[in-house]
Amino acid sequence: MEIAITKLSSKGQIVLPLEMRKKFNVGEKLLIIEDKNRFILKRASKLDSEFNDDLKFAKRSDEALDKIKAGKFKTMNSNNFLDELAKW
Repeated sequence: MEIAITKLSSKGQIVLPLEMRKKFNVGEKLLIIEDKNRFILKRASKLDSEFNDDLKFAKRSDEALDKIKAGKFKTMNSNNFLDELAKW
């Protein structure tokens, strides 16, 4: 995973850092998804069945975080946790 910081210009443009930009082709179409405070950037040419899985995972993650923030979580031993995880 790579992490970088960039800025939004007055024209609404975002510059991808050089090392990340090298991984894209000029003119390549990108899909930007906003979900609360998260933005997901994906190649439009790479949309496939994994895309739906990505969205489901993001939704589950947000729901879990909301439950934790609300104090609605439970503790369990590792075996029970793995059993619950297998249901996903």
